[in-house]
Amino acid sequence: MKKNSLVTIGAVQSKVSADMGKNLAHTLTLVRQAAKKGAKIISLQELYRTEYFPQYKKNSFDKYSETIPGESTKAFSALAKELGVVIIVPLFEKTPDGHYYNSAVVIDHTGKILPTYRKIHIPQDALFYEKNYFKESTDGYKIYKTKFGTFAVLICYDQWFPEAARMATLAGADIIFYPTAIGYVQGYKSPDGDWHDAWETIMRGHAIANGVHVVAINRTGKEDKLNFWGQSFACDSFGKVLKRASATKEEVLVATLDLSHNKRIREGWGFFNNRRPDTYQWVPE
Repeated sequence: MKKNSLVTIGAVQSKVSADMGKNLAHTLTLVRQAAKKGAKIISLQELYRTEYFPQYKKNSFDKYSETIPGESTKAFSALAKELGVVIIVPLFEKTPDGHYYNSAVVIDHTGKILPTYRKIHIPQDALFYEKNYFKESTDGYKIYKTKFGTFAVLICYDQWFPEAARMATLAGADIIFYPTAIGYVQGYKSPDGDWHDAWETIMRGHAIANGVHVVAINRTGKEDKLNFWGQSFACDSFGKVLKRASATKEEVLVATLDLSHNKRIREGWGFFNNRRPDTYQWVPE
């Protein structure tokens, strides 16, 4: 391992209550724990501060939203500057023009707020009625070049789309962070098989196909009809799981990534060198 290729990441997996103020305070404490363990880039889970309200078709939702900058960014900007770490803060954003997005704020080690990533792929399924609440982003994929590493942030449902991972990697990401909120539906057995297995497999597949490290951050705990399965994980650029968190407990997962592994996989397996962009030009809508 080359020393300058190593980066220690933190994934904050937590349970969420109905009290947004307590969720904020509790998460600040968990980020401190991650930094104390050596993490330099620390990511929270999707909608870290709110219960997963999109499980309801209709819900009063403005109370869950906040602006950027706002209460969360003020608190985490101060903490990022104090600890000298990068923090990824996924939240429910309300823009000045009245639109609502499922967003992720990236704050660098000086406390500066970097451009916001807004979720591009929005699901609409039973208990995941996100199109009722979130506007689809057309802002594109964002790459964050920070003191500790270059990465992209994609949010939950984005994780199922290989195009998103490829676009992020081609743009220069060495790590893709996937903040998520996903779990099992109480009393429902899917005919498709194990959702969790598919969830982890697809992201490990993106890691392999793109020669990129992947960090998935999922909430845990039961919220009405959803039982969030936790199991946040970090894998290397050949899909090997380096660390995996508990399925049922809050956990601050910390892992050291060797980003030189990306180049070895890309050059050794030729997934980039042997691409055929000339055959990819026509894509049906």
